[in-house]
Amino acid sequence: MVLAPMAGVTNPPFRSLCRDLARDAIRPEAAENDAEPGIYVGEMVSARALCHGDRRTWQEFVAFPPDCGVRSLQLYATDAADCGEAVRRLVDGGHVDHIDLNFGCPMPKITRQGGGAAVPARPTVLAAIIGAAVRGAGTIPVTVKFRLGLDREHLTHLATGRIAAEEGAAAVALHARTADQLYDGAADWDAIAELRAAVTTVPVLGNGDLWEADDVLRMLEHTGVDGVVIGRGCLGRPWLFAEVAARLAGGTTPAPPTLGAVIGILRAHLDDLVAWRGDEVRAVREFRKHMSWYLKGYPLPGGDLRRDLAACDDRAGIDALLADLDPEAQVDPNVLRLPRGKGPGRRVRLVLPEGHVDTAERRSDLAPVGG
Repeated sequence: MVLAPMAGVTNPPFRSLCRDLARDAIRPEAAENDAEPGIYVGEMVSARALCHGDRRTWQEFVAFPPDCGVRSLQLYATDAADCGEAVRRLVDGGHVDHIDLNFGCPMPKITRQGGGAAVPARPTVLAAIIGAAVRGAGTIPVTVKFRLGLDREHLTHLATGRIAAEEGAAAVALHARTADQLYDGAADWDAIAELRAAVTTVPVLGNGDLWEADDVLRMLEHTGVDGVVIGRGCLGRPWLFAEVAARLAGGTTPAPPTLGAVIGILRAHLDDLVAWRGDEVRAVREFRKHMSWYLKGYPLPGGDLRRDLAACDDRAGIDALLADLDPEAQVDPNVLRLPRGKGPGRRVRLVLPEGHVDTAERRSDLAPVGG
């Protein structure tokens, strides 16, 4: 299982929390063998920014605490030379153990440059970027994550998976939505199964609509994939990785935590974020979205609690507001499957460079754009 990179979320404190909870859930004999229950990928960074030596990018995003497990970073690139150079710098500097390439981000600031989900519409560019990364990485594994395509008229997932395997990717992962969907609608698990059948030389992972441990098991059975990538399902529920680890190890899904247990995890997460940021006000403001996710589905008193939490600038204020909540309160099980983070209603038009689709290249030996 893999933690999907999410901007503003998968920083070192959150990655460590997900990993630690998962490690606590696996069987003692597995822990004794230093088994790693998953890969926890850092936030997406620009290959060009790394090449240009951007200080903030290197200091904030190429940051891995001691004993963090696999040091995993996701890159996006629009140019093969930039990608290859960025990967070489990361590897030669001993910064990473794994590199993931992003060809799935649908956000306009990325796609209008021809990056993210826009790249697979240009198979030659896609192949060049992946190949450059693989060559620059040497023995460090490079994986590739992508979507179904730009939209239902331009499906590229089968071609992208085959190209990635041909160019030496160690594994591929499919978010089973189009770029145009963003995060709306149901993920197309049948398309994940199609990719698994089409790409047989490297592991295939599935992503989309994984809200509970049962969803992971259903995806594995339905699609035949080798693993899963978990994104929005763990927002406010970092213990989802523990639940999945327990099930994959042959155990049962633990009961959902009480509100008191959630508040304990919330506080530990916030303390780690403050320590990492070195600025309590900034960390608390950044943490506001997490508080909303953590408390979702638990009975809260009426009034202005959520508004007051969203206005807090320090931990003391948060502790005071949480102190009177019922620690034995249980979560509403119907809320577990409700989307958190980006979801329906947040429509952003897909933006591409002029002529990006009309002049898209095709490879006759692979499924064509739109095919």
